[in-house]
Amino acid sequence: MKSFLFRLYLALMKLVARFMPMQDNKVVILNGAGRSGSNGYLFGKYLEKNHPEYEVTLVEPWPSSHLPLKTWREIGAAKFVLTTHQPFKVHAKQINIQFWHGIPLKRMGIMANNTTRKTDQRNAKLWQKNADIVCSSSDLYESLMSACCGIETNKYQKVGFPRLDALKNPAISKKQLLMDLFKVEDADAKIGIYMPTFRYEMEDSQIMRQVEQGNFLTLADFDIEQLNHNLKQKQQYLIVKLHPYEMRLFEDLHSNFSNITFLNNDYLNQQDVDLYELLGNTDFLITDYSSIYFDYLTIDKPIIFLTNYLQQYEEKRGLLMGPYEDVVPGICVKTQQELLEALDKPDQFQQKRHYWLNLSNQVQTDSNCENVVKLMKNIRG
Repeated sequence: MKSFLFRLYLALMKLVARFMPMQDNKVVILNGAGRSGSNGYLFGKYLEKNHPEYEVTLVEPWPSSHLPLKTWREIGAAKFVLTTHQPFKVHAKQINIQFWHGIPLKRMGIMANNTTRKTDQRNAKLWQKNADIVCSSSDLYESLMSACCGIETNKYQKVGFPRLDALKNPAISKKQLLMDLFKVEDADAKIGIYMPTFRYEMEDSQIMRQVEQGNFLTLADFDIEQLNHNLKQKQQYLIVKLHPYEMRLFEDLHSNFSNITFLNNDYLNQQDVDLYELLGNTDFLITDYSSIYFDYLTIDKPIIFLTNYLQQYEEKRGLLMGPYEDVVPGICVKTQQELLEALDKPDQFQQKRHYWLNLSNQVQTDSNCENVVKLMKNIRG
């Protein structure tokens, strides 16, 4: 019922916005990706800094049923509507440029185990109707996205993703990051970041209970004191960046440990940065089934994969490539002990990282943002 009412709301607001005269230099960014590798947010910052000829309006959070009428008028007046999730535009003359928010590793849409035929068909129609241009990084990306969403091949443009520019050009120095998050100065520090996927969708209350109790790694042998001790010995510092849903479980939690800290959106908003604008200063990544690892290949640093719930995740939603442990370019671990051992081992996966980088990113240029700008100018004719 809520879904139906929201679609009705969108239809009514689109009708209102449709009467706005369109402006060729107006860009509206519908950002549903928050501050965690948002192509939309980062591209908007780039436009405002480097291309004042465009008038940019950032709309977030998106989608929302609480947008003022003024915002809908802005959306209706835009020549370009840029989206990070489902494609959207008010009328046919607008140009929807679809950024999306990650190279898919997890099955979604038509390919997912946990969606319905009716929903999949409705989403495929949205892509066919509203997406004019789908930004791409590779043939692999296009194959994965089309398998999941039924996107026609002529919609793709290999211009790369704005978020990768931010990875290569951090807005916050490593020294500042250490001081801000850990209150230390350490010239030899190695900063790691832990970013798991959306674990709530496994619909396992036991997993959520572990997270709520502080076991953010959801490992059977989790021992945060031992983890902190080992990190301290190696001059390693761990940033924990959970999915926003899981962070709500940690609302009042502040780490009492010297080498572990929790990063939430408050810090990102205070600094007016996206996560990717500081990610380039980290030295290793720990993840599970999040597609962030494809992006992290850009900076060519070690990645460790937690696979303790691999079978359950494959059954619930599914993965697009496998066998998983053969595909991913890093050590796979299932316990904290294995994780600590992996943090001690020398990097042996650089060649495999390079292989997957070249396969997933054929657009290795100086500025993906500028590639998108050139595309927009060509469309304006």
